Amino acid sequence: MIPVRTRARVGTLPRVLALAVTTVLVAVAAFLSPAPAAAQSVGSTITYETIAGHGGTELRAKVITPTGVEGPHPLLVMPSAWGTPHILYVGAAKKLAEESGYQVVAYTSRGFWDSEGGIEVAGPEDRADASAVIDWALEHTEADPERIGMAGISYGGGISLLTAAEDDRIGAVASMSGWADLGASLYPGETVDVQSAELLLLAGNLLGRPGAALEEIEREYRRGNIQPALDLSPDRSAATKVDRINENGTAVMIAHGWNDGMFPVGHITDFYERLSGPKRLMLTPGDHATPEAFGAVGLPNEVWEDLARWFDHHLKGEDNGIGSEDPVRVKPNNGRGGWTSHPDWASVTTGTDEYYLGEPSKDWLRWQSSGAMETEPATGWDYDFRTGIGTTARSGTVILSGALQQFFDVPTGVLLPTVDRYRAAVWTSPAYPDGARVAGTPEVTFTFTPTAVDQSVFVYLYAIDSRGVGSLLSHAPYTLRDGTPGTPVTVETELSSVVWDVPAGHRLAVVVDSRDARYLSESTVGHRVEVTSPEENPTRVSIPLSL
Repeated sequence: MIPVRTRARVGTLPRVLALAVTTVLVAVAAFLSPAPAAAQSVGSTITYETIAGHGGTELRAKVITPTGVEGPHPLLVMPSAWGTPHILYVGAAKKLAEESGYQVVAYTSRGFWDSEGGIEVAGPEDRADASAVIDWALEHTEADPERIGMAGISYGGGISLLTAAEDDRIGAVASMSGWADLGASLYPGETVDVQSAELLLLAGNLLGRPGAALEEIEREYRRGNIQPALDLSPDRSAATKVDRINENGTAVMIAHGWNDGMFPVGHITDFYERLSGPKRLMLTPGDHATPEAFGAVGLPNEVWEDLARWFDHHLKGEDNGIGSEDPVRVKPNNGRGGWTSHPDWASVTTGTDEYYLGEPSKDWLRWQSSGAMETEPATGWDYDFRTGIGTTARSGTVILSGALQQFFDVPTGVLLPTVDRYRAAVWTSPAYPDGARVAGTPEVTFTFTPTAVDQSVFVYLYAIDSRGVGSLLSHAPYTLRDGTPGTPVTVETELSSVVWDVPAGHRLAVVVDSRDARYLSESTVGHRVEVTSPEENPTRVSIPLSL
């Protein structure tokens, strides 16, 4: 296999320390606080245990046992998220024990904090650990062997899905802000997601002990070779094991944020559609782990409320209505509407606006009409721009940008007239007089001619008001590797899935440029990109709508 080489940049993201410390402190507060008055009749006990994981590796766990209710109890096993200890879930686990009678074991994943071993990146050892925790709970608690579930955030969600493919005792799973395809997450469009990579490596080194696999991944990444990470990805991706999950009949609930910067939502919807058993999908405003973070410590949270109903139905047999509801629930990313329910992901989209992209212009004063988006093909034109220097178009900052959108309705923005037309191609649509709901996965097709063997481009979709102020709806990176300079390449790429309410009078805009701070761009100063629209494959964008 030919190594994929990149120029890795070392970027420190110190806010991960503040995030980790805040998570721990809030979780401790939830652990120490008394149960709500309504739950006092049941109660719970919390103990700190050492559990022998795979190969005898000692895993530390919080074991939350309901009191005042006879066993056996349905069992929930919760692996910790990346860089966090077991107390992350204590608040939520306490509620699940006291309100629904669950026996909960929340443990620190190997290699982090108080658990032994090295970080194995959801490898076979991590899945064997989860099964060993189940074995321990069945032996040392009043857990019911016929009613077993797993749940987790991020790393814990990924491990839960993977374990469900290998351990048929698990009847139901809930993955929150997890991943299904690790390669697609960390290498979207054959482009290194450098912010996510640096954040994960920083947290792993500061808050854990990297195992041999992670050490090799980082060593090669620093040398510019990400192939070791890609080689490990299939075994650590539930998408490659979906047939086994289906054979086991596992009931799978997935909750995800539209702006998840580490694990883009598009690959989650693809995975969800391939599941054939009981399933549920919740897509809501937020970035990585932000939609469910407060619920983990016991605060009111819609995702955790649905999670409790999911397990109550599939593990306890309660007829609480969740089994008869439409399983796909979505909330617009810009917070202008509540939840809507759909029978499947495809039903979120009920119509499409197909725009053909005309020749862009370098005249930024005519931004409303420079580069038309029209209903008829516009072909035969060519437009080039310089590479290596970014524009004001950008995808934002991992975790921060999505959190701002979620909590304050502050989107990643752009002032469209300021986008340098000598370093980007820009198109704008007609105004939507009555507004529109973009709902689904936008797709863009364009042809570009590279001037280097490896060259990156970044595609953005904005909603733009009358002054040119825009909000980012969706984006996608794309890197051409081992190309032939001077030879045109047609790119057909999906942008990140979204539901977004475009206000009345606003337009849509498409921007293509060559650099984005979130990613490692292969476009360098001194080169150019030529965008064309050949007659046999016109440049176009497909906008999914909910009519």
